[in-house]
Amino acid sequence: MLMRPYAGWASPWREMERLRREMNRLFRDWPTRARWGAAPSYPAMNVWTDEDSAVVTAELPGVIPDNIDISVEDDMLTLRGHRQPDETEGATYHRQERRYGTFLRTFRLPFRVDAGKVEATFAKGVLNLVLPRAEEDKLKKIAIRAG
Repeated sequence: MLMRPYAGWASPWREMERLRREMNRLFRDWPTRARWGAAPSYPAMNVWTDEDSAVVTAELPGVIPDNIDISVEDDMLTLRGHRQPDETEGATYHRQERRYGTFLRTFRLPFRVDAGKVEATFAKGVLNLVLPRAEEDKLKKIAIRAG
């Protein structure tokens, strides 16, 4: 009696090719599909600029303004602070999703900042920073003389 091999064994490279395609698809889609890979750092921040300044907002619910430290050096902004845990005497937590403890965010701004003129306000759990562009870093308009 003649035995036929299993159909999947007909081409031993077929499974290797399928595995290669699946691995390529996995790594091609990985940054957008893996939600944990794109998780933002704490605190959530927005940054936008105009010709004269950068504006940064940071969501800091439950943080006391005295527990926030802001520093600017040239074009680097550092925001660090501490949030106290919510403590309820005699309570048993079933779920605790709000973060507490220390945090640190440092990132580069698109231009150097005049640290002496930075304005910071804190209202309703949102920190608002206005970071004026350093004079020596502002774009200079060059006049053209005709003649």
